[in-house]
Amino acid sequence: MPGLLRGVARTAVIAGTATSVSNRVSKRQGERWSQQEEQQQQAAAPVAPPPPAPAAAASSPIEQLKELGELKAQGILTEEEFAAQKAKLLGS
Repeated sequence: MPGLLRGVARTAVIAGTATSVSNRVSKRQGERWSQQEEQQQQAAAPVAPPPPAPAAAASSPIEQLKELGELKAQGILTEEEFAAQKAKLLGS
C-alpha cells in the first residue's frame, strides 16, 4: 500500500506541475497574440489626411475685373457672362 500512495502522490505532483506550466505558456501566448493584434490594428488604421491648405487670399475686385476682361478678350466669356460676373463682383 505505501508504494501505491507514493505513486498516486507522484502522479498528482506531476499533473499539477504540468498544469501550472501549461497555464503559464497559454498566458504568454495570449499576451503575444494580443500585442500582435494591436500592432496590426495600428498598422491598418488609416492615416489622418493632412490639413487642408489655407485658402488663397481673395484678390481685390479690380484684379478680378481685370481677369474677367482678359477672359472676355480671349473669347472664353461672352458679353452677357462678363456683365453678369461684373455685376456680381460689384454687388449690383
